[in-house]
Amino acid sequence: MKIGVDVTMDYQLGKERVVFLTLEAADTDGQHVLESRLDIQGAQLSRIPGESGIGSRVVARLDADVMRLAYRAEVEITRPEISLEDMSAAPWHDLPAEAMTYLRPSRFCQSDMFETFATHRFGGLEGGAKVDAIRGWVAEELSYVPGASNATTTVIDTFTSRQGVCRDYAHMLCTLCRASDIPARYVSVYAPDVEPPDFHAVAQVWLDDAWHIVDATGMCRPESTVIVAVGRDAYDVAFMENRGMVQLESQNVGVRTI
Repeated sequence: MKIGVDVTMDYQLGKERVVFLTLEAADTDGQHVLESRLDIQGAQLSRIPGESGIGSRVVARLDADVMRLAYRAEVEITRPEISLEDMSAAPWHDLPAEAMTYLRPSRFCQSDMFETFATHRFGGLEGGAKVDAIRGWVAEELSYVPGASNATTTVIDTFTSRQGVCRDYAHMLCTLCRASDIPARYVSVYAPDVEPPDFHAVAQVWLDDAWHIVDATGMCRPESTVIVAVGRDAYDVAFMENRGMVQLESQNVGVRTI
């Protein structure tokens, strides 16, 4: 399957005119970037590797106080649709280094605070069956409410309010999987069925010695999902970072099946 991505962004910057951007599709397992073009008016661009070697972070040094950005990509997805139910989870002491990092608590995913709950609610299940039950619980218990959370909302806040957006669903899923000794990482993605169209967040879980996409919002499928970056939580993969004040003028994200 081929997916087309079109992003435009206009932001007013303050005195700080260096911007870090994490929005380019990654060339990684299950997907291949066929075309990619990033244009930012009046900017010098450089790149550094993304977390866990997935994708890259763009450093844009601008000569004006306005960032006008256009990004377009075409990505071929070769990731098959699979069932997690019969997959196994390795014991924590047998995990590889790339997975062990995502078993630990993080800034927004305080998984150590949820171990008792996870044991009580999902303790009778194993591996992929447990992940599927966690996904179902998150989908059922949370209500998708735009504006219900912000950049400082943690999974504890979400567990209390039972409201949020894709960011919060992904944090909740990662937290409960980690609390169940199943590595899980936060993933920023593009997907054609996200409504309203925007940057999207899902989780990846480590089962059968590989990473697998899980979306508790139900808005995207692994076989049509374009991975941008991965991290412990949203803090690691923010689509834009700037040390000063920025003001949004316009932003549009378009994702389509080609």
